[in-house]
Amino acid sequence: KLAASEATSVHIVGSIVSEGKPITLDMELLSGKGGQGKIGQEGFTIDLVETEGSVYINGSAAFYRHVGGTAAAQLLQGRWLKAPANSGELVSLASLTNLSKLIDTALANHGAVTKGAKSTIEGQPAIAINDTAKGGTLYVATTGKALPLEIAKNGKESGKVVLNRWNQTVTLKAPKNAIDISKLQNGG
Repeated sequence: KLAASEATSVHIVGSIVSEGKPITLDMELLSGKGGQGKIGQEGFTIDLVETEGSVYINGSAAFYRHVGGTAAAQLLQGRWLKAPANSGELVSLASLTNLSKLIDTALANHGAVTKGAKSTIEGQPAIAINDTAKGGTLYVATTGKALPLEIAKNGKESGKVVLNRWNQTVTLKAPKNAIDISKLQNGG
């Protein structure tokens, strides 16, 4: 866990089940700064950037139709929306860009663990650490730093995510001309 908590950045790709719904992730996370990438849920895709205390989303037409109807979909098609990262409508999405929170959630919420078989994840030697109580396996690198390489969970919260490109340079850029939805909702 220590090597992961000291990491500056990571790329996470895969799918998880959250509150009974499958979510696909392809995110670059930057510790203490935010993240960017693509999320898919219930047939919708959302481009997501979180930086400097704001979260930005650019959804597919299907996503905008789902949240706001046909008129909203036509109006918002191709546009970025902006909201505070720590309050309001987009808080749950912003949590997906928090590297330390994601690592803590993934690694802390387990039962009794046992060492499993040796494996290879994306060409890297790894050891499986099995959660015997809740089901699921964490694969940790056995060369270099002991970084998590993959998390696989079973049961109703099933899914698999690969963690790679640890500590590579990631540049977060706020999209230009985003519509600030916190101002829209306050009538301003």
